[in-house]
Amino acid sequence: MKRLVVSLVAVALVAGCGVRPTEVLDGGAPASGIPEGMRIYFASDRGLRGVSRPDKEITELAAAVKLVMAGPNEAELVAGLTDLTAITGEFSASAIEGHVTLRLPRTPVTGVAGMAAGQLVCTLARAESLLHGTRPDAVRVTVVAQGGAVGPYQCSQFLTG
Repeated sequence: MKRLVVSLVAVALVAGCGVRPTEVLDGGAPASGIPEGMRIYFASDRGLRGVSRPDKEITELAAAVKLVMAGPNEAELVAGLTDLTAITGEFSASAIEGHVTLRLPRTPVTGVAGMAAGQLVCTLARAESLLHGTRPDAVRVTVVAQGGAVGPYQCSQFLTG
């Protein structure tokens, strides 16, 4: 009897599970998680949220900062988005091999903390990616402001699930 059970199990294993082999199937194009064009980031009660600015073509990093400074549009305000940055006066932004430096000589370093820093970091990471082809997750942003510097940061440090 024991031999019969072992034989039946062996036959079942050889027979397989009934799934027939198929040809290789094409799964289509890979998923692309990053939308095209410029994205800027604003604060909300659920953390940072990126919004598209497909009609805005940037040619320098400072232009991305200006987009944030312009604030959310009417629909974004209704959706609860806000600009927490407190940039005053002149500023400049530069990048060397994915390392972005934002200089805010007249803005107190306290004005670029928390989600305000996240708005700038994530927006600049996107801009650096568009301008120089750096992967957004490889961009590091340092903000030099009145009274000190913060960073270097990556955008992922500010995004919540």
